[in-house]
Amino acid sequence: MEELNAKELLTRLKVKTLLDLALILPKSYDDNRLSETIEIGEQITVQAVVKSTYSSSQGFRVLFYLPKFKKSIYGVFFRASTYHYQTFKVCSSHIIQGKISLFHEKWQIIQPKSIKSYGDIIPKYKTPLKESIFRVLIRQFVTKNALEREGLTPKEVETILRLHFPKQFKWQNPTTKYSDDAVFILKMVEAFNHIKKMTKKRRFYQAKNALKGDVESFVNSLPFRLTSDQKKVIEEIKNDLARDEIATRRVVIGDVGSGKSIVILASAVIARENGAVLMAPTSILAHQLYEDAKRFLPKDMKIALLTQSKSEGDFQSADFIVGTHSLLYAKNLPQVSLVMVDEQHRFGSNQRAKLETLFEEDGKRPHFLQFSATPIPRTQAMMQSALVDVSIIEQTPFQKSIITKIIGKRDFPNLLKKIEEEISKNHQILIIYPLVEESGSVPYFSIDEARYFWESRYDGVYVTHGKDKNKDQVLEEFRDNGKILLATTVIEVGISLPRLTLIVIVGAERLGLASLHQLRGRVGRNGLPSWCYLYTNLSSPPQRLKEFAKRDSGFEIARLDLIYRDSGDILDGTIQSGQKFKWLNLATDDDVIKKAKYRVSQLKESNS
Repeated sequence: MEELNAKELLTRLKVKTLLDLALILPKSYDDNRLSETIEIGEQITVQAVVKSTYSSSQGFRVLFYLPKFKKSIYGVFFRASTYHYQTFKVCSSHIIQGKISLFHEKWQIIQPKSIKSYGDIIPKYKTPLKESIFRVLIRQFVTKNALEREGLTPKEVETILRLHFPKQFKWQNPTTKYSDDAVFILKMVEAFNHIKKMTKKRRFYQAKNALKGDVESFVNSLPFRLTSDQKKVIEEIKNDLARDEIATRRVVIGDVGSGKSIVILASAVIARENGAVLMAPTSILAHQLYEDAKRFLPKDMKIALLTQSKSEGDFQSADFIVGTHSLLYAKNLPQVSLVMVDEQHRFGSNQRAKLETLFEEDGKRPHFLQFSATPIPRTQAMMQSALVDVSIIEQTPFQKSIITKIIGKRDFPNLLKKIEEEISKNHQILIIYPLVEESGSVPYFSIDEARYFWESRYDGVYVTHGKDKNKDQVLEEFRDNGKILLATTVIEVGISLPRLTLIVIVGAERLGLASLHQLRGRVGRNGLPSWCYLYTNLSSPPQRLKEFAKRDSGFEIARLDLIYRDSGDILDGTIQSGQKFKWLNLATDDDVIKKAKYRVSQLKESNS
């Protein structure tokens, strides 16, 4: 096979590494070796001579004699064709294959096959290529030396080779049931391969500047104490930014209400002398961060806000600029040395990259921090850290008191009583509907169908949704004056509503657990006792909703979400779903991933 041809074939297979190819394992095997023993219930491959044949309305029967075992056995064909009559003629000799059964005290094989090639164990693959061509690729590339060069252990090499070339080893059909040992090895190889690939994708740039602002004075000036997680992450960022040889790329992942805003402000303080910019996904979030900056940052720090609809301060001379995607199109931005993106998953990778390169000078990059309120399991964080540095904030500044309940139609009167009770305390209510307009395919009211009920019963009812061009204004007005907000999941990440104490999620079973957790995180932001009602028409709510109701940690729920989604999704460099795994379970295989990550780091050191 020519090298170019092999490359084309590997491309068709979407294979990028040797281990990608090696992990395309046989789906089954044809064991064509001659049987040493024959037993009822066993699949056999034996030499056989046709002694007689018999045709009837019930089918075609062949009496075989087995010379090796000096025994006769019937072959039964219920749908015989011309092929069978011509193939199994009296006195003809065959190698037959089939499973032995007992019928009226006589041994028989239903639909025995006459095979031409025997003596081998043949792996059967399911790929876009012809099996014969794929086997050539396996023989050419999946070798002992090649696997060793990839960094596999002797045991891993033997396991992979045993699966692809079974006749070289003592045969046990692994596709019937892989041993625990084999499964662990395949998990390890899969994790090792993926982390290696991610590590190779990582790009390093020289930083524009080392940033060493006085963050300790800022932290001590705050009117509240930071959590240990906040302090730990700020210290990690401080160490990152102090380097000028490498521009940091770090993702900070914090649960809802974990205090990421203060970490953002602390980072701006560290970068003060050389400037920082933060891009938020909405003007409402940008304005909130700007207000936090004015409240908590040192009074002599120059702060500016830049959004499509509003600007404050002189951004050209500012130490810290807060903005939306408008930053990407602004003219005469100062050359800052720290770029930050909040709720980074709400921007496209191209937008994030453009913001970063806006501040590139002479091939040197600004330090780059991304913040996400979408918790991920530690297994995924370990995977992700091969591509970018990852910090996790699990603690919240205060313990939330949120009771989560699953409710249905019969609970509606009690729900109304609870809503009225919260309104009487000057608290606010959020009701999430699955749709804006009526749909025959969704068995729940839409906002349009439900709003008359709420507006006729209560004053202070506001409505918004994803297509509402005025949603930011509606949310601000609701925050200041509203009682009940009807919305879609547009509210999932957004404005802070400190008086919000009750959320009702209609058709909760239609949403993923991560989305449910984000929505639940809207209530109880200031520690007020709060409630989250998961409304469903189902008579028997899904188990995952019941499990969700028992948990309040976003990281636990992210792990639970993996379990109920059958694992498989892995985050790529942009915290988006991507690769699927066959063996590795991201919900449970922490130890495997940790060991694989360590092995990759050791391999990298030995090769450098």
